[in-house]
Amino acid sequence: MVIRLVHNSELPMSDDAGAQGPVKRPSAANADLLDAYSQAVIHVVETVSPAVVSISGRDSGGRGGAGSGFIVTPDGYAITNSHVIDQRPQLQAETAEGGRLRAELIGDDPATDLAVVRLAASGLPYTQLGDSDALRVGQLVIAKGSPLGLQSTVSTGVVSALGRSMRARDGRLIENIVQHAAPINPGNSGGPLVDSRGLVVGINTAIIAMAQGLGFAIPSNTAQWVLQEILTHGNVRRRQLGIVAQVTRLPRALVRALDLVADQGVEVREVVPRSMADQAGVLPDDVIVALAGRLVTSIDDLHRLLMTVPSDQGFELTVIRGESLRTLHVAAADAK
Repeated sequence: MVIRLVHNSELPMSDDAGAQGPVKRPSAANADLLDAYSQAVIHVVETVSPAVVSISGRDSGGRGGAGSGFIVTPDGYAITNSHVIDQRPQLQAETAEGGRLRAELIGDDPATDLAVVRLAASGLPYTQLGDSDALRVGQLVIAKGSPLGLQSTVSTGVVSALGRSMRARDGRLIENIVQHAAPINPGNSGGPLVDSRGLVVGINTAIIAMAQGLGFAIPSNTAQWVLQEILTHGNVRRRQLGIVAQVTRLPRALVRALDLVADQGVEVREVVPRSMADQAGVLPDDVIVALAGRLVTSIDDLHRLLMTVPSDQGFELTVIRGESLRTLHVAAADAK
């Protein structure tokens, strides 16, 4: 079948052509609303864009990769995704104006898919991290980055869902992922997801192949914590109990007898000598059912709850030993 393009002048005219008058315009109220929306997006883009960079690098084998990032301090510290860095020692950042700057990796945290780099410049434009806990479903968000190498690309959408979880490359669960409908593509990774006030509320990290309108971002509050840990300590400190464990199903009779909330716990198979667990008195075959008073039914629960306890504070570990509950005290210790 051959398709022929038809110019407007070739379109047939009906006898009453023009009788309907001009196309009906939007009402003044709707036009004002659309204009306000446009102005809000334009303002945010103009505010944030100077702080957004494209990040590229090559590994020791010469293989390259690229993504996005954004500057958070005037002396050049920037946040991006861990998978954008991906063990590439030679890094370069390109600004919105086309300037190229050498970038140095300061800290990498694959467990949250976040990394901090420092650009070789000072007096740079920067943006601020907002409070991702204040996000609401339906809220306007704006994505900025370099999808498929197309620099300074903007897309808009809404927060689609909150509290999602996804696996990091090291197998840990990343909690409180922000799902949004601002279109993103490969290359957006590491770029900011911004609210209507121009504050970064998420770091774009993933899409689902062959899906539309499904983007995911690391919450800004997680990024704030990772940034502080890396700038203060050089890495993200995490507590390690020092156990080898597996999820186990508890007998119904035991659940009833101990008045437990759940029928699952984490069974300790081995205890590392001189570890936090060893010093607290944890033994093989103990079943952990609570940490700091909060329910534990999986390994992910342990990882998540350990992250919530400040490293300078001890906490209680509730275990089933034999057919009784015991509370063990884990002392404060430097996190690793």
